[in-house]
Amino acid sequence: MTRTFTGWHMLGIMLAMFGTIIAVNLIMATYAIRTFGGTVVDNSYVASQDFNHWLAEARAQKALGWTIAVTEDGTHRPVVAIRARAGSLEGATVHAVAIHPLGRAPMRDIVFTPMGGDRHIATWPLPAGRWLLRITVRQGGHTASFDDELKA
Repeated sequence: MTRTFTGWHMLGIMLAMFGTIIAVNLIMATYAIRTFGGTVVDNSYVASQDFNHWLAEARAQKALGWTIAVTEDGTHRPVVAIRARAGSLEGATVHAVAIHPLGRAPMRDIVFTPMGGDRHIATWPLPAGRWLLRITVRQGGHTASFDDELKA
């Protein structure tokens, strides 16, 4: 015995198909909104006005020849090693801001203390996870900024 395909069957297929599509779109939109970490800049026009100044700062930092390496000491405390192309950076001060990449944890200021040589260690550990460190190194009248990632 065969059944005939009626308009009710077609209505059921169409409702199931469009219902699935709408449900998936709603789930994806919800995840996108809940995990959005924020904006890169609040006003792109204002940021564009500072662009040439940022380029000049980058050229000055590159001329200094400073580089950094970020590690973790085993207790989730970041360690920053600073290298200079010429001379030592003994006496440099290091400050950082730790930012959670998805904005799920609040930003944290990190204060570093010298370990000797060109190494500095954070005074407090970071919670476990992935962190973006915005590091500022100052010595004498010079300042350099670095971004690095740390998996604490």
